[in-house]
Parts: sequence; structure tokens; C-alpha cells
Amino acid sequence: RRQRQMCIRDRYQRRVHGDIFQNMSNRYDAAVTRFSPSGHLFQVDYAFEAVKKGACAVGLKTKDSVIIGVERKATPKLQESSNIKKIFQIDHHLAMACAGLTADARVLTERTVLECQQYRLTYDQPPTVNYIAKFVAKVMQRYTQVGGRRPFGVGSLIVGYDQAKEPMLYLTEPSGSYSLWKACSIGHNSKNVTELLEKKYKDGLSHDEGVKLAIEGLLEVVESGNKNM
Repeated sequence: RRQRQMCIRDRYQRRVHGDIFQNMSNRYDAAVTRFSPSGHLFQVDYAFEAVKKGACAVGLKTKDSVIIGVERKATPKLQESSNIKKIFQIDHHLAMACAGLTADARVLTERTVLECQQYRLTYDQPPTVNYIAKFVAKVMQRYTQVGGRRPFGVGSLIVGYDQAKEPMLYLTEPSGSYSLWKACSIGHNSKNVTELLEKKYKDGLSHDEGVKLAIEGLLEVVESGNKNM
């Protein structure tokens, strides 16, 4: 009987501690500016989850070009598909592919286009790919520090050519980080696509070889063949 009472007491204590931990977790994810005891910003973690649920986007560099491809989700029969965009041109030599919340992607690209125009007016030359990637990351990072706002639920692949006409590929994330890549993927099932790229990508690919590899990567995630690419 005594052992049974101890067992009941232990189960009660575990449940109480679990409820306390759950309440603490809910309290820490209520504000984007509040760190949890484990060092997490839960709102930023949730933004990463939104990116993972978005349409897959693939980017890779070749010898003389840079390629991006996206998964195109099926649309309702009566909906016009022409206004559904996942790839945006932000300057004559720059483009961006996004995964995550489409509305967030639209707002982010509009800001980026405006920044490109202001840069040209100020310096009388086009912005570099690195500058734009850094600008996008800066905007996204700002929303992880301001109360009353939420992080952008979108990740992006920014591609273009630098002043030496070399193709460049940058990845930006909801946390505000950005990095330079040879080939990468974001969005739905991006882990499988990245593993494929790691196995088959090599330096010095021709443009046609790069296009084939990008299509092969997207075929890992699309639901019904090339109609969704």
C-alpha cells in the first residue's frame, strides 16, 4: 500500500512538473523578443517551420550561369495561375526564389526592388548580389528583435551576377542569416533534394547539366511530374 501511494505521488509530481513546463513554454513563445531558458526564440523556430512547409526551391551555380527552379503547387481549376509567383525579378541582373508564406515573400521582394532602385539612383550603378543578400537578411533579422511584430515566414534564394560576371547564389533565412552556396534547396522536402545535390553536384557544370540536375532535384518532391515545376 505504501509503494502504491509513493507511485501515485510520483505520477502526480511528474504531471505537475509537466504542466509547469508547458505553461513556461507557452509563456516564452508569446513574444518574439523573449529567449527561452534553452536559448531559443520560439517565434523564429515557428518561422522556419513555415519555410519547411512551403514549395520547394532549388538553386545551383554552373560554370557560366546560375539556375533556380521551384515546385509549383496545383491550383484550383477556376483560379488564374499566372499571378502565382515563386520566382521574382528584383533587378536586371538579380532574381529571388522564395519558400514559405507567399504574402511575406511579396512584401519582402517589394522592399528589395525598392532598395535596388534607390541604390542605382544613389551610386549610378547596379547593386551587387552580396549587398542585396545582406539587405534582405538585415530586414528579416530586424523583425526578430521588435516587439509587436513577427518574423518573416519565408526563406529565399537570391541569384545574380557580380561585377566580374561571376554567378552567385545566396540563401537567406527567417533568423536573418545569409550564406553563399554552390547549390542548395529550401522548402518542402529540401533535405532530400540537398542530399541529391551533395551526391551529384560538381564544379564546372555546363548550363544544360545544371538545368538537368535542378529538374532531377525537383522530381524528388513534386507530386505529379513536371507539371508542378
